[in-house]
Amino acid sequence: MMTIETMLAFAAATVLFAYMPGPALLYTAAQTISRGQRAGLMAAAGIHLGCYVHVLAAAFGLSAIFAAVPTLYFALKLVGGGYLVFLGIQMIRTRVAAGPIPELPGKSAHRAFADSILVEILNPKVAVFFIAFLPQFVSPDAGLPIWVQFLLLGTIVNFAFTSADLVTVFFAAEVKKRLTRSSRFQDLTRWLGGSLLVSLGLKLATDRT
Repeated sequence: MMTIETMLAFAAATVLFAYMPGPALLYTAAQTISRGQRAGLMAAAGIHLGCYVHVLAAAFGLSAIFAAVPTLYFALKLVGGGYLVFLGIQMIRTRVAAGPIPELPGKSAHRAFADSILVEILNPKVAVFFIAFLPQFVSPDAGLPIWVQFLLLGTIVNFAFTSADLVTVFFAAEVKKRLTRSSRFQDLTRWLGGSLLVSLGLKLATDRT
């Protein structure tokens, strides 16, 4: 489907974009710092699953709607940004008792997973990224249909992004584990994680690019 040169360029660009500090890595770090490693893992899984919506949209041309209808793009940005701000404020307001750093049990873990799916779906920048990035490596002359090439390449990119999210989760969890487990520290991590989500939401909603 690709020449060796194109494959190498695709691999290099994918790794660069995946491991470049950005909103997804900050989001998983915020979840991990404030709510524990399990929350971070569930957040990464939710982002991974939600990303397939954008991969499918790119494959079937739906992302092009954002270019044709800018109002829809900005409306979705406002909704997604507002939801992140809501999650951040909710995180700041949720107090935990002093003691061992808590992990999310059953229902809360599922909530973190569902929230992250929605956060990813409501981020139109991801859709625009796929529709801008993937066509550079798709060949009309290849044996596979264009939409199949989009799905394959999009899936590879998604797994690369998820690998970076997982590295972030384990790193943030290790840093948190080494720090004090006092109630003051837990309040600090809660405020830090919530503030990160609020700032990400405001950036998404107000960024005009």
